[in-house]
Amino acid sequence: MNTRPGPTTRIRIMELSGSATRERRDYLATEEPLEIRLTAPDGTRRTVAITMRTPGHDFELAAGFLHGEGLAGPGDIAAIAYCTDEDLPPEARYNTVTVRLRGPIPDLPALDRHFLTSSACGVCGSASLESLHDRCKPVPRGRLGLTPEFLYGLPEALRAAQGGFGKTGSLHAAGLFSATGELVAVREDVGRHNAVDKLVGWAGLTERLPLAEHVLMVSGRTSYEIMQKALAAGIPAVCAVSAPSSLAVELARKFGITLVGFLRGERCNVYAGSERIAME
Repeated sequence: MNTRPGPTTRIRIMELSGSATRERRDYLATEEPLEIRLTAPDGTRRTVAITMRTPGHDFELAAGFLHGEGLAGPGDIAAIAYCTDEDLPPEARYNTVTVRLRGPIPDLPALDRHFLTSSACGVCGSASLESLHDRCKPVPRGRLGLTPEFLYGLPEALRAAQGGFGKTGSLHAAGLFSATGELVAVREDVGRHNAVDKLVGWAGLTERLPLAEHVLMVSGRTSYEIMQKALAAGIPAVCAVSAPSSLAVELARKFGITLVGFLRGERCNVYAGSERIAME
């Protein structure tokens, strides 16, 4: 029996419209836990994260999470697979991913406890801005010049690629755009930070990191966690349809990332990195 969960779940609901009611089928975004395990060549094994996510692109999610937290880069990963341990019930096997490392499991303070994350917030106890300086460099200025026309076209391009949102109305999206405005890749999830992890994981597993000539566009707000993941991936510009948090702006300014919010129609706010905005 195939117990692999899909990105959407079909249910029956009662719909009210005025004084009339009817029963119909509806689609919900699937939300299930994903356990990320690390294994080393000597056989040691550790669980490093349990996150609530929308099933799909799970290997990318694991790779992106590990990269963003500085636990393992693409070159450190030998293989990724769903766990088939006999101690796991069948319904849990597609909710557990094992990442086999080429070397030992990193001895980091973060591994003294599990990263327990949810679909609504980022990693609990995530690294402070000061500690990010130990493993992340400021984003180079580069050749990226963003015109207003380029920015104004991003939300609609992202929305048009959100197949899951169109079906359920409840999935966040992260889209990666080239400097010419081409949508390179898009990922969806109930958690906005998971969507970014999936995108960064895809880039890492396909040897595209760092993403120095790309723009990240996210639905919803921009949090510290999203900016941390963008910084680790070398992304020079992050745009969102809603406002950023104060810590997201502080991170953007300290590390030279262009941060755009309230990007709707033909208006937006530039919170950091305005030097990359190419006005006529």
